[in-house]
Amino acid sequence: MRIALLQISTGADKGANLELVRSRASAAAEQGARLLVFPEATSQAFGTGRLDAQAEDLDDGVFAQALKDLAQDLGVVIVAGMFTTADTVRRDGNSINRVHNTALVTGQGLHEGYNKIHTYDAFGYRESDTVKPGDTLHVFECDGVRVGVAICYDIRFPEQFKDLARRGAEVIVVPTSWQDGADKVEQWRVLSRARALDSTSWILACGQARPREERTGPAGIGHSAVIDPAGRVIAEGGDREQTIIADIDPELVSRIRKSIPVLS
Repeated sequence: MRIALLQISTGADKGANLELVRSRASAAAEQGARLLVFPEATSQAFGTGRLDAQAEDLDDGVFAQALKDLAQDLGVVIVAGMFTTADTVRRDGNSINRVHNTALVTGQGLHEGYNKIHTYDAFGYRESDTVKPGDTLHVFECDGVRVGVAICYDIRFPEQFKDLARRGAEVIVVPTSWQDGADKVEQWRVLSRARALDSTSWILACGQARPREERTGPAGIGHSAVIDPAGRVIAEGGDREQTIIADIDPELVSRIRKSIPVLS
């Protein structure tokens, strides 16, 4: 299977972000990629304004429907981070419209979403203040290959990746917008390789590129990576925008799982 990690840096303008996705997706499809993975927060980057102002539903949202049409036109499956409407809660006398941090999966007859389970409440940031956690694992099929979904901070929780593998996932995609800081690149590398070993699955981790201007919150550091089921790094990006095209062998999963039966 040929895959693409589209490491981009998005901003506040959903329309501009959509045009960037169209351009990069079309180029990747022309190179034969069948599964295209974009970062977390592709529809609107963190630190660029209220998330609830641009959150939308999968079935009738402008961004979600545009990606559905794009994936259909290209004949591919696209995974891209966006924000969907969730609920309204009262805190300190104020009403807060919370969103779900969603990975949209669309194309080849699919149009569905995974809501991030583990909200990023760490390193002084509290995603849960405005984001409602999801509670359901998600696995889909692309060209006969079972693909699990996780988002960013989920990667610190090995059981989620093991459970996805036990549900049949041979590949796990991880759209990400990793917060910058001391040792954060090294943590990202260690965690992504560890999750490949834990789940004996391919890990396709696509991050937001490091933005050129300073932003608050998890704005991205790049270093998207393709990691095989034995924890070997097949490809890794730098910190700026780029596309990684790679051919992965799903049959390697069964061979590794026979030799390293950690899931059983």
